[in-house]
Amino acid sequence: ILTTLKPFGSVSVESKMNNKAGSFLWNLRQFSTLVPTSRTMRLYPLGLCKPKIVHSNWNVLNNFHNRMRSTDIFRYLFQDAFILKSDVGFQTRGISTVTALRIDRLLYAKRLFFDSKHSLVSVDKFNGELKKVNLHHEVSSEDVLTKETKPNRISSRKLSEECNSLSDVLDAFTKAPTFPSSNYFTAMWTIAKRLSDDQKRFEKRLMFSHPAFNQLCEHMMREAKIIQYKYLLFSLYSIVKLGIPQNTLLVQTLLRVTQERINEYDEICLSVLSHVLEVMEPCKNVHVLQMGFRILVDQQVWKIEDVFTLQVVMKCIGKDAPIALKRKLEMKALRELDRFSLLNSQRMFEVLAAMNHRSLILLNECSKVVLDNIHGCPSKIIINILQSCKDLQYYNLDLFNGLADYVAATFDIWKLKKVLFILILFENLGFRHVGLMDLFMKRIVEDPESLNMKNILSILHTYSSLNHVYKCQNKEQFLQVMASALTGYLHSVSSENLLDAVYSFCLMNYFPLAPFNQLLQKDVISELLTSDDMKKNVHKLHILDTCLKLDDTVYLKDIALSLPQLPRELPPSHPNAKVAEVLSSLLGGEGYFSKDVHLPHSYHIDFEIRMDTNRNQVLPFSDVDTASATDIQRVAVLCVSRSAYCLGSSHPRGFLAMKMRHLNAMGFHVILVNNWEMDKLEMEDAITFLKTKIYSVEALPVAAVNLQRTQSSENQPFILGDMHL
Repeated sequence: ILTTLKPFGSVSVESKMNNKAGSFLWNLRQFSTLVPTSRTMRLYPLGLCKPKIVHSNWNVLNNFHNRMRSTDIFRYLFQDAFILKSDVGFQTRGISTVTALRIDRLLYAKRLFFDSKHSLVSVDKFNGELKKVNLHHEVSSEDVLTKETKPNRISSRKLSEECNSLSDVLDAFTKAPTFPSSNYFTAMWTIAKRLSDDQKRFEKRLMFSHPAFNQLCEHMMREAKIIQYKYLLFSLYSIVKLGIPQNTLLVQTLLRVTQERINEYDEICLSVLSHVLEVMEPCKNVHVLQMGFRILVDQQVWKIEDVFTLQVVMKCIGKDAPIALKRKLEMKALRELDRFSLLNSQRMFEVLAAMNHRSLILLNECSKVVLDNIHGCPSKIIINILQSCKDLQYYNLDLFNGLADYVAATFDIWKLKKVLFILILFENLGFRHVGLMDLFMKRIVEDPESLNMKNILSILHTYSSLNHVYKCQNKEQFLQVMASALTGYLHSVSSENLLDAVYSFCLMNYFPLAPFNQLLQKDVISELLTSDDMKKNVHKLHILDTCLKLDDTVYLKDIALSLPQLPRELPPSHPNAKVAEVLSSLLGGEGYFSKDVHLPHSYHIDFEIRMDTNRNQVLPFSDVDTASATDIQRVAVLCVSRSAYCLGSSHPRGFLAMKMRHLNAMGFHVILVNNWEMDKLEMEDAITFLKTKIYSVEALPVAAVNLQRTQSSENQPFILGDMHL
């Protein structure tokens, strides 16, 4: 920076001195305008961050007159800003050109000032040594500074390779601090990633107590405005990952500077900034930075060239981002679809789940790529894909079958824990792969010693929810192994875990004596009825009580539970009007069926029909009272949704299967009507569909539909002749 000093006067010595001082102050005030102010955050004792205007050291020159009597004035003025070297010295007449050489104390750990002989004095902050450097006119000032005060720059990679601990990095900073300070934080985080959790905790304690740590933090705050933007982001990410509290002055200062310099981004900066926002906890400064990041992405999305950078940005944009921005990013991803690698296709599921945007086109295309390259797919990728499908409610039967087929084909090389986790995710999606579940049952039977309590609960929940053991060949052997494994943990299992396990056994119609006896003890029941999840526990205990009364439980029949009354199961808010209309047309009016029937044990059915025992004739409800109970077949019509079945099949899930079993025990013939199928059918097709469901096969004539219409118009009960379809 070149500037010009005003000429000194030539009147008297005192006048000269006054003019010298005035001119000198005038020039120093000009320098103060070169350093802008910045808004940072001050950490108050309560841990709250409050904005305050903090001025750089040159702005204190406005208060220069208040410091004129200080013996350290020159040390104060020249410790970090400029060193002035006159080509011809200070003169009483004429104009002197002064070269201002910038030395930033942020870059070095040494303070510089002039002694009385106009020599440059270097004060080392760490060892207190003084060094003098004579400034001769023939020697370049830059050379002097380079030789005496400027250490060799060292990269973060070299630091992380040469140092074995976080303290080693701080020791290296103490010996020869270099610019930028972000390299030290980046190197410390690189080293920390190599350590175990225990080592990491120990090293962090040493880091916080190291005498150079505070000085490094000060250097980082001072350098924040002058280092490259990507180094600022690297350092902020490393600082947060190292566990430095987010409400500290250091982190909040870096956040504010990151906001101010956000327009200095490039693609690398976008990627790093995305990771920074991902690891930071919510606060006002993070929220402001997030908003600025979204605005920046909205403006520059079409300029992003790298697919990985695009996916990182999409993942960071947030679930609450505007839908217009999500669609813009989706369109950008669709444009780049031809450039997607296998890894890009695998990651897209997780990316879309992170931004909570279900793009069926992207998901379908990526599913094809995943299935075409399924061999060798890591377990982590498969688990991430299934978890993302669950979060997005994306049900792709081909994808699930392909993944399950691959796991089943390579089953011998998989650990039991990984396969179980995949089965749990399949259960969350409602998907039942018979082959994989049979293989897993076989392994459990062969190696029951590998089960712990957590695995037992997960396996019981998965198999009972999907109703898989219904017709399995080794059903009894599998259930015995699971009951035996649970019995081994009865001395340590909690009451709620025991209830969950027994509830799963109830869904599978299996009643091991030891777990049931322990659960039915008064102190265990009392504990369950007073816990935080009392409503859930009461619901499961009622189901347990129903199973004890209705299922084949010889040894537990006499047990009676005293439980709070459950509220009645509410009928659907929008009852299936189409099914009611079809039944009315088919049976001859509303007098031949009943709607929204509540049964004992808190069960509810949508429609009830009463027929003769051969299901040839529908009986009006007015005639049922006079008929013998042995001559009546009660028919329960249940309108069910897709979620009541396993995905892509007509196999009922656990609760529906248990309800059907209990309705059969109460004397009902159960008919399932799929809501989504009825909605698609025309009235005639719907009548035909229900007719084949309600009447027995032998009771269906050739002209059943026409005859039914004629007799239903006369409001007469309809009797079908014998005819085989």
